Amino acid sequence: MNDQQLLRYSRHILLDELGVAGQERLLAAHALIVGAGGLGSAAALYLAAAGVGRISLADGDAVELTNLQRQIAHDMASLGENKARSAARRMQAMNPEVKVQVLPMRLEGEALRTAVAGADLVLDCSDNFATRHAVNAACVAHRRPLVSGAAVRFDGQVCVFDLRRVQAPCYACLFPPQVAEEEMRCAQFGVFAPLVGVIGALQAAEAIKLLTGAGASLSGRLLLYDALHAQCREVRLKRDPACPCCATREPAARDEATLGRWPAN
Repeated sequence: MNDQQLLRYSRHILLDELGVAGQERLLAAHALIVGAGGLGSAAALYLAAAGVGRISLADGDAVELTNLQRQIAHDMASLGENKARSAARRMQAMNPEVKVQVLPMRLEGEALRTAVAGADLVLDCSDNFATRHAVNAACVAHRRPLVSGAAVRFDGQVCVFDLRRVQAPCYACLFPPQVAEEEMRCAQFGVFAPLVGVIGALQAAEAIKLLTGAGASLSGRLLLYDALHAQCREVRLKRDPACPCCATREPAARDEATLGRWPAN
């Protein structure tokens, strides 16, 4: 790191759990964020501020006035602009050293698989089950850690699926794709503005810990946050041996190499 970076990231470097080595891992890392709405706004801004060297940000939607109640990466000047482009501009204004790859589209199919394969980890900040299951499947296939978040009304949740590890559960172990569930979207049910910031910031925190090896991640644990009553609870997760997405995943020689990219978490 140069002198300017040492100054910029000095408050991270002062933390024994991160230090210079941890910050250098962040500078060398590549995170993929799927969704630049409420969750993605908070996650993207914190990862950019923290110095994650390369961030790919995907979203096919345009900024609307109703978004500005909670999606803090955007402002009035962003109305009508693609969300990924708008958020990227804010990220680079905050930290010009970060390389932001804008993906102004809904990631799916081969484009999704390519984006996941090229990243060190993935943050799912989307707002629908179809995208979440597609992202999860790509992360299972490429053994990429997945940090998943969701928020609606006053309820939020965040979980880490460390798919570098064969015995780790995946998103489909928790929410089987064949189980029909009603989509709860902000446009229909509303959402408490600070809630998406809380969950998005937690996703950023989990991503940074995974990349640096600091602390213990939420791998195998679902954290539920009730903002209305200021309550948190935790649910332990196990891999479903009958999961339609990850049940056939077997140990492979590349597992050790993948786990060796970062310190154990």
